[in-house]
Amino acid sequence: MKTKLRKEPMKTASRALLSGAKVLGRVGRYTRRVTFDPANPLIVQADRSVFLEAFNPRAEDARRDLAAFAELVSSPEHLHTYRITPLSLWNAAAAGVSAEQMVAALERHAKFPVPQNVLHDLRELTLRWGRLRLVAHDGGLLLVVDAPDAPLLTELSRNRAVAPLLGDRMGDAVFAVPLVNRGVVKTALLEAGWPLDDQAGYSDGLQYAFTLSSALRVREYQQQAAEAFYRGGSAEGGSGVVVLAPGSGKTVVGMVAMTLVGQRTLVLTTNRTSVAQWERELLARTTLTPDEVGEYEPGRPLKPVTVCTYQMLTHRRRGTERDDKDAYPHMGLIGAAEWGLIVYDEVHLLPAPVFRITAEVQARRRLGLTATLVREDGREGDVFALIGPKRYDRPWKTLEQEGFIAQAECVEVRLPLPQAERVSYAAAPDREKHRIAAENPDKRAVVSALLREHAGVPTLIIGQYLDQLTLIAQDQEAPLITGKTPQRERERLFQAFRERRVGLIVMSKVGNFALDLPDAEVLVQVSGAFGSRQEEAQRLGRLLRPKADGGGATFYSVVTRETTEEDHAHHRQLFLAEQGYAYRIVDGEGLLAGEGLPVSGVTA
Repeated sequence: MKTKLRKEPMKTASRALLSGAKVLGRVGRYTRRVTFDPANPLIVQADRSVFLEAFNPRAEDARRDLAAFAELVSSPEHLHTYRITPLSLWNAAAAGVSAEQMVAALERHAKFPVPQNVLHDLRELTLRWGRLRLVAHDGGLLLVVDAPDAPLLTELSRNRAVAPLLGDRMGDAVFAVPLVNRGVVKTALLEAGWPLDDQAGYSDGLQYAFTLSSALRVREYQQQAAEAFYRGGSAEGGSGVVVLAPGSGKTVVGMVAMTLVGQRTLVLTTNRTSVAQWERELLARTTLTPDEVGEYEPGRPLKPVTVCTYQMLTHRRRGTERDDKDAYPHMGLIGAAEWGLIVYDEVHLLPAPVFRITAEVQARRRLGLTATLVREDGREGDVFALIGPKRYDRPWKTLEQEGFIAQAECVEVRLPLPQAERVSYAAAPDREKHRIAAENPDKRAVVSALLREHAGVPTLIIGQYLDQLTLIAQDQEAPLITGKTPQRERERLFQAFRERRVGLIVMSKVGNFALDLPDAEVLVQVSGAFGSRQEEAQRLGRLLRPKADGGGATFYSVVTRETTEEDHAHHRQLFLAEQGYAYRIVDGEGLLAGEGLPVSGVTA
């Protein structure tokens, strides 16, 4: 059926909505026919929010397409809400997704016609990427635009945050930029709504070529990710972020990138366990020797490939001000050697002091590795501006279907707060309510019940509060690893777990990252950091390394019903819901009554 909206707009539009017709729509100067289908799962709103019917048979295809350029905001049982933001569009554009591909995805999955203002906004915002460029010239930097955008450059040069960062105007479409402002001008322009494409190239570090071990089989997506990083930004090599699921081999991507660059490399990572893992992997999978790779040790010569923790780098002298650069004695590491590449492992955890000094490293190639670009402090824009845009992303479920990460089931076990704790909870300040709910004493019995269900299976228990974890470790006669556990003891226990001499380990939040425990099949989360989406994703990630027998894994989150912890749990699950994971809801009281785990249950 063809409608003529110009003659009877209200009447024919109503009939069109009911029939799923081809509708004449105007986009800019062009009139085009758009097909929509009421059976589709997406509803696109004029405010750039998008609703996804999670129950719809077509939902999975729509979710996969939408996740490339929109952010998940909420994911209740039946209707998930996404938001199209400038940053989500610019990351997609930098990764090679065109505006027309995004428009086509919305129209292909939309239940009703997509509001015209959304299509306009999407195209116009996406096209902002690449219009402002930073280029090298005669030993300095130039901010340039094409001639038609000269008025835009004039407008931005008068922005209060941007103006102090610019040098002399060199022409209608050119401004000089002092080298020292390379990082901060990108941040300022991004905050003004205009991303800056840094094409200024990178200073060569000292050459230091090495090769990958002949026994290493680099997966196709790992090679693609490293090359997407290396090509990005300029012909000389790039900077930016690679997003891949835990267990999918981000370390291999980093090593491939190192061989492409072929220069001295500094690897920054989260903790000493991760440092040890990087050293182990580099020595096992490349031609590097122990004399060529090692941990940063103050006062000792730097090695061609040096690994350092963010904590060490941002250590601040007592009695000094946070914004005083001289307060950080190890920050000199950044400029102490002619690094050709800096790898930021778990870049979404990059500490704020590194942002403040990052202008000093803008001349170096920068590779960010992460499972999620979510930052709970809202500074995703800083990662985009200062490390680089997203260069490569592969959905978790795609990797699962391809067999590169383990299949995982997510289960939320809900149980009530004991009556004796209810009074304390009701009278507590808001912040204390979370802890009372998280330390629900009945969780210990739930943990025991879950372990009986998975007897003999390699299992991790992880939580936020040490008193709770200590009691659980005592209940199960299991080792407890916390921030105070010496590194050597941690490594001993992890190795015992790998060798199946230890079948259960209880851990504090130190277990959130960089655990190479591929045999772990069950993880029980008894408490967490409020509504942290990144923490939830990283904890599931401890289970995703492929199993030797090809089996799957189960992630349990134990939550106190009708408390703030339940609200936080919904928010924690957002990123995983965006990746296609659904939580099965289990009644903890039934579990404690000996009913066991139901085969199926309510899915959130």
